Parts: sequence; structure tokens; C-alpha cells
Amino acid sequence: QVRLVESGGGSVQAGESLRLSCVASGSIVGISAMGWYRQAPGKQRELVATITSSGSTNYVDSVKGRFTISRDNPKKTVYLQMNSLKPEDTAVYYCKVGASVVGMLYGRDYWGQGTQVTVSS
Repeated sequence: QVRLVESGGGSVQAGESLRLSCVASGSIVGISAMGWYRQAPGKQRELVATITSSGSTNYVDSVKGRFTISRDNPKKTVYLQMNSLKPEDTAVYYCKVGASVVGMLYGRDYWGQGTQVTVSS
């Protein structure tokens, strides 16, 4: 019903930047919160940043001042601009989107397939 396609991951050196994108498609009636999560090897998935439909943002402390989340509502896209990357940012990054679709009474969360970000020192 909702497909999320992420892009923009890759391998970079510490201090460099990457921009992740996540595009939602399908029979979408509305989108609420959008966010980025990450999971490093051997660790639990953690919230990185979220953005509400009105544009309010929230970040995990470790990325504040370095990462910026934004969204383009007409394009149904959420972005994560990552600057000053550190080796500890290495993880698979997943987008999550809260969406309601045609024929469903309630919305729910949808997850992307993940994109690898590797930062070397």
C-alpha cells in the first residue's frame, strides 16, 4: 500500500557529508510524522530525527548541530542532511513514515528497506 524508497547512502571519510532521501508512493491519503532511524551492527535501532506534518523537528543528542531533517510534502519525501560525519554514525539508516491509505480507517507506520552509511576515519 505504501512503498518507501531510500537513497543517498554511501561510504565517506570522517568530516564529509551525505544527504539521504526517502520517497513515499502508493495510495496515500495523508502523511503525518516522518523520521529517520539507524541501526549499527550489534546495536538496537535508534531514532535519529523526526519531523511532524507541521515541520517540528526532534533529534537524538548525538546528531544535534550536524544533521538536519526536512520534508517536501507535495513530493512525499523526507530528507536527512548529514554533515561532519563521524565513524560512530556508521549504520543502516531507515526512514519511517506515518501514513493513511485509501480504504483504511486508520493510518500506520511504514518502514523503508534501509540504506548503508559508512564513515571511515
